[in-house]
Amino acid sequence: MPRKPRIEYSGAFYHVIVRGNQKQRIFKDEADFQKFLLTLTVYKNRTGSHIYAYVLMNNHVHLLIETKEVPLSKIMQGVSQTYTMYFNRRYRTVGHLFQGRYKAILCDKDAYLLGLLKYIHQNPLRAKITDRFDVYPWSSHHAYIGKDNPLSLVDTDQVLRLFSERKSRARAKYREFMDDQDTLDKARVYATADQRLQGDDAFVEGVLEQHDREEALARQKKKGLDEIAHAIEQRYGIPVDDMRSNCRTEDLVRARRVFSQVASALGHRGSVTAKYLRKDPAAITRQMRDTTQEREVRAVLKELGGNKSTSQA
Repeated sequence: MPRKPRIEYSGAFYHVIVRGNQKQRIFKDEADFQKFLLTLTVYKNRTGSHIYAYVLMNNHVHLLIETKEVPLSKIMQGVSQTYTMYFNRRYRTVGHLFQGRYKAILCDKDAYLLGLLKYIHQNPLRAKITDRFDVYPWSSHHAYIGKDNPLSLVDTDQVLRLFSERKSRARAKYREFMDDQDTLDKARVYATADQRLQGDDAFVEGVLEQHDREEALARQKKKGLDEIAHAIEQRYGIPVDDMRSNCRTEDLVRARRVFSQVASALGHRGSVTAKYLRKDPAAITRQMRDTTQEREVRAVLKELGGNKSTSQA
């Protein structure tokens, strides 16, 4: 059965598992572990996402991550590409470092946050690489006990408040929780509905219904962006495939800027426009703020009939 596309939205909470290609090692020494954590921190801060837990093993990684406007696929693409380039350069290798498609399970955060956090922190113990999970250096467990949270990578406050509003008491309660033998088993951790969701029937039905509505809206949005692309092609003779390319001629830059500002004027979010043009959202946001083509933007809007013929986002 083919894998279904991931469901992505602002506020989505995922258990992500990234494995080395053909089970190969992805971390060979301390510098590699540190580089991956630094890369993860950069993309977390750049995208406004939250990291609640991680563990780095020799050949795989577990993450608990909550996304905001930037979808998970963009975040993981950036992390994996950056780290792979570092790894291949350092060890003079080529090709893929990570196994094809990473696994991402969209979870009911309220029901699974603590259980998954414990499962992830206890991973080194289950793998029998240590007798005590709390001495394993490459997990976020140390952030929760107040010992080590480099560059504030792990967002501990929300989790600790589930134990107590007082941080010292919360950390003590967290330690008790981690020492308790009750934990999710592997079957429950990887059990999914619809191949990609983890939660009760109400959670699954709610997510799928919302996803269907957003898919319908996305098709409507795409139609509106297609109309803008057609207007740009008619005016400048530049098809959308050229605007999506990496070329940066003066005409292409101007066309992209006009496209972005017209899309913004008609209600399309920058992230949607960036995805359509296959560009970095930050670059599209900058183009939307540039008013040097204001007259041309008004002309294209007039050709489109304002917002009457183009779908609103």
